[in-house]
Amino acid sequence: MNEEHAQAAADIAEVEAANTAYYEALERGDHEDLSARWLPGEDLTVSCVHPGWPVLTGRGEVLRSYALIMANTEYIQFFLTDVNIAMTGDTALVTCTENILSGGPAEEGNALGPLVGQLVVATNVFRRTDDGWKLWSHHGSPVLTESDEDDEEPSS
Repeated sequence: MNEEHAQAAADIAEVEAANTAYYEALERGDHEDLSARWLPGEDLTVSCVHPGWPVLTGRGEVLRSYALIMANTEYIQFFLTDVNIAMTGDTALVTCTENILSGGPAEEGNALGPLVGQLVVATNVFRRTDDGWKLWSHHGSPVLTESDEDDEEPSS
């Protein structure tokens, strides 16, 4: 049983490292590295839901979406909290909260546009491959904050 326990712990550590590397590639705007983090080929169709976007399916469509995001984001940083990893066989499910700080293109000579904070809950599904753990699916949903709820008028 100890050997199984040790292997499970090693798998969880590898998945956590793969999840972290995915976010680090996004922060650096490294599209090539980010692309390498996703399952290769189209045999297992990958999918992605960015907050507020429709479902994107297929490797090409998913990677184009990241190229678009990177082209329109000067700065992005992720602080991950509430990270939880569940595994079954060669599939791992990572849930976490993305505490995002981002800035768009600069305005009138400033080095960076205004920074915006956003809270997103994410589910990342990884598959074990010969080249390590690769993303199969990413789904991010915005979290409503109390100030968002206060903006809504009570219905009578």
